[in-house]
Amino acid sequence: MNESQIDAREFASTVMAVPPLARRADLSLDIDANAALIRHIEAGGVRTLLYGGNANFYHVAVSEYRELLDMLAEHTAPTTRVIPAIGPDYGKMLDQARILAQTSYRTAMVLPLSGFTTPAGVEAGLTRIVDTAGMPLTLYIKSEDYVDVDTLARLVDRGTLIAVKYAIVRENPADDPYLRRLLESVSPSRVISGMGERPALTHVRDFGLAAWTTGSGCIAPHAVMGLLAAAKEGRAADAQRLYDAFMPLETLRDNISLIRVLHDAVTFSGIADMGSMLPLLSATPVEHHGAVARAVRDLLAFEREYAAAAA
Repeated sequence: MNESQIDAREFASTVMAVPPLARRADLSLDIDANAALIRHIEAGGVRTLLYGGNANFYHVAVSEYRELLDMLAEHTAPTTRVIPAIGPDYGKMLDQARILAQTSYRTAMVLPLSGFTTPAGVEAGLTRIVDTAGMPLTLYIKSEDYVDVDTLARLVDRGTLIAVKYAIVRENPADDPYLRRLLESVSPSRVISGMGERPALTHVRDFGLAAWTTGSGCIAPHAVMGLLAAAKEGRAADAQRLYDAFMPLETLRDNISLIRVLHDAVTFSGIADMGSMLPLLSATPVEHHGAVARAVRDLLAFEREYAAAAA
């Protein structure tokens, strides 16, 4: 695991993979399967792994947290940054921050919480968490109500936040006044698009965001890194071709479940068996398995062709 201090330029150098987490039937961590998925992602050139919603960190027990952190640190390359999630509630964050303080991790992402928060309460709470963990945080924004732009900018300016994962869904991602206001106060080099490939080209090309988070890119890491390069270099035709390859699986994830479909998609790919999902989630409904398997097969074939051509 990359244990160096984080430079903001790092965020623009790689797409941020958000993998699922493999578990055995008894829900214990499957070290071999997780390591296999990590190796596949790293082989495609991705250098940041974010373990959050897709890994179902919402339901991870605090009693398991240190074991999980140690496993991820041990099985990632020295050049791979790992960002674990904490929260979403303050009490869980605080317990996890105390554990993080004993490790070599450099940031953790705060999972979003709906309701029972105020912007002032979020600001005070995150400040205390940073003091406890001894590291700046990455904030996952899914709602304008969670924290206002001025508070968010202040948290970045103070060093409480090192990055923002921006994931407020818009019907038209190009029409986003909140994001435009945010970028007047916060450098786009510290803002990562947090909704997979669908808004990624708009966010990177039109707003100048550093990169984006990817679930489907865990299956096709060479292709997703190629998409990042094409977007940043202005190669519109190449970018569109790569983008289109991700849309069938991304559409199934949007329509069924972002987390559950990706978990099972990785298993269907043969890269690694993700096993059982940690409650309170469950597997993708059986009637959708055929469609997911076909989308995965097509994406994996595209990935292999792309990697071979690039080599």
